[in-house]
Amino acid sequence: MQSEYPGFNNEIDLHKLTVDEAIPLVHEFLCQAHMAGLSEVRIIHGKGTGTLRQAVRRELRLHPLVKDFRDGNRFEGSTGATVVQL
Repeated sequence: MQSEYPGFNNEIDLHKLTVDEAIPLVHEFLCQAHMAGLSEVRIIHGKGTGTLRQAVRRELRLHPLVKDFRDGNRFEGSTGATVVQL
């Protein structure tokens, strides 16, 4: 998950954001990650009620840069994070 652009973070943390605040940030993050040459990124949305996770994943299904996504493993945040293949 190394980027050609040093300092570009391969994850985004959406804790404490509403769906309306988070979704535009996810789109921007995915585009920047693609431009940075990353093939995998992590979106941290937390577990909570699952509303934010569901909204993020709905957007990922439609996003043209996303090849696949999955729950994080136990070291990646489990169901509180989504790992995205670009």
